[in-house]
Amino acid sequence: MKLAFQIATRFLKSSKGQTILIALGIAIGVSVQIFIGSLIQGLQKSLVDTTIGNQPQITLTSNNEEKLIADYDEIVERISENEEEVINLSVAADGPALISKDDETYSILLRGFNIEDADKIFNIKESLVDGTLPENEGEVLIGVDLKEEAGISIGDEIELLANFGDTATVTVTGFFNLGVASLNKSWTITNLETAQNIFSYDDQVTSINMQLKDVFLADTVADSINERETSETLVVDNWKAQNEELLSGLNGQSVSSIMIQVFVMISVLLGIASILAITVVQKSKQIGILKAMGIKDKDSSLIFLFQGLLLGVLGAILGVALGLLLAFTFTKFALNPDGTPVVPLFIDPIFITFSAVIAVAASVIAALIPARTSSKLSPIEVIRNA
Repeated sequence: MKLAFQIATRFLKSSKGQTILIALGIAIGVSVQIFIGSLIQGLQKSLVDTTIGNQPQITLTSNNEEKLIADYDEIVERISENEEEVINLSVAADGPALISKDDETYSILLRGFNIEDADKIFNIKESLVDGTLPENEGEVLIGVDLKEEAGISIGDEIELLANFGDTATVTVTGFFNLGVASLNKSWTITNLETAQNIFSYDDQVTSINMQLKDVFLADTVADSINERETSETLVVDNWKAQNEELLSGLNGQSVSSIMIQVFVMISVLLGIASILAITVVQKSKQIGILKAMGIKDKDSSLIFLFQGLLLGVLGAILGVALGLLLAFTFTKFALNPDGTPVVPLFIDPIFITFSAVIAVAASVIAALIPARTSSKLSPIEVIRNA
């Protein structure tokens, strides 16, 4: 085996141009695979982060007459104890209302949260552009779009009318920007107690919101919660059920990426096999002499298998470097108007390692045909025809 490896190395060194050509072919295939794969994964991650990154991935609501969840603390505790995938959990008390300012009324959705818990899901603190978070009862945050439309300032007291006619006076402590105009115009955020008191919810909430370690397990976790919670009034929903078109698009991207990568690797495999087959013909005289000197058919086959292995390793290393360079360059030239990358750079070490291993395996497989041809060479016929 050692002799076969040494001969394989010498063959590659004796045909440097051909060796470089094969290695470059493998490198280009690997780099295309890594570039396209990283691009698709980065695009998918960006889409998921944009659409559901700052939103609940599983939501529990009630379909009873009041649309309220009682004993929510017990439900939250059971979920925390039994669902390892759940990383963020927050309750909310929501309700539609009207606010009055300078004889004008504006329709809003008042959302009462435990701010610290809700911040892990909705990034409230990061979205705060001015003022402070509501800490005391009767304090609220409003969106920047509603602020501009209604001419509201920090410290203003505004009258809030609940949907069943009760009124309350609330004080604006700050403004938020969630990056979505409809939310900035309609949401008004307060603490849980304020919303419960304004809407007379007592110690009840309208929803329980969750985020997961792996967002694509939302349906599985939702089914698990649904099986454990026996209340007939509790409704468990997840983002995958609500975003079927998005999921279809993501699956389409994944399939397209895999198909491109498969065809690239097939072309690389055929290229290596054809060039190594030519090498068998070119080196047939040397192989015949080696066989006449006593080298076994198995060792002559190993020569070309080692060649395929060495070429695969060299091409994989070059391909990984080139693929990462292409991905990095793309994020520097393909930019949005605000200077951010159109598709963020996403490096998945597992995917990159897998691509490199596939390239090496493909190179070895491609070497099987010339290796088999080499083992069948007859030294007498080779020397006679030389």
